[in-house]
Amino acid sequence: MNTTNTLLRSITASVALAFMSAAIAQEPAAPATAAPEAPATQAPAATGPVFVLIDTNKGNIVLELDPVKAPISVENFRRYVKEGFYNNTVFHRIVPNFVVQGGGFDEKFVQKKTNEPIKNEWTNGLKNSRGSISMARLPSPDSATSQFFLNLKDNPALDGGNGPGYAVFGKIVVGMDVLDAMGAIRPGPAEATDQTGTKRMFPDVPSEKVVMKSAAEIDASAAAKMIAEAKAAAPAPVAPATGANPAVVKPAVPVAPAAPAAPAAPAAK
Repeated sequence: MNTTNTLLRSITASVALAFMSAAIAQEPAAPATAAPEAPATQAPAATGPVFVLIDTNKGNIVLELDPVKAPISVENFRRYVKEGFYNNTVFHRIVPNFVVQGGGFDEKFVQKKTNEPIKNEWTNGLKNSRGSISMARLPSPDSATSQFFLNLKDNPALDGGNGPGYAVFGKIVVGMDVLDAMGAIRPGPAEATDQTGTKRMFPDVPSEKVVMKSAAEIDASAAAKMIAEAKAAAPAPVAPATGANPAVVKPAVPVAPAAPAAPAAPAAK
């Protein structure tokens, strides 16, 4: 009798174990687009500014990144730079008087595979002001990967007054003229291939190709030299004409331009 009971208990345990294994195997995997919390180990060792030189076919841009206020975003950007991810990519989106966006598509306008998404640092105190660099993302707050945008003007609406904003992690210190040259390019619809291999139309593709030939970190001394050279090369301000009495000369009243429609927020397309 004892032998029979022992055998029954063994069979019951085996059946239960098999059922549990089947149930675990049927648990759905976490979606690939889920944005994990950024671990503390992602913070860079740097405690001062990090400088990145971006070489484009329109000229050079030097970025000063802030690893103190935006450690996750800065380390994420540095990782892509070190991997050579941004080399020979394009600025695929230009919205005049708003943003220039890049970091996602190669020169054939095929979207590149990225690393995992990062946590949104939009509450770090940095603002989407003219010349700042921010992370582009999907509607989900913690969905940014490789794409970023450069602000052509102050864009306080992107700072998150009505919900999660866009994380600023640095600014341009050399090359504002390059950014403005990009921003002056006329955009229009063009075909691109997304990460799934699907071809679709994008609305704000520049009418001429704007290529990021390379991106590389430079040290503070090299950055300081480039900043000094840029300042020295900047045209001197034009002095106002003398002899005329400005109190007598009345300027023409400017006509206020029609208010443009609010552009869409930068999304990681």
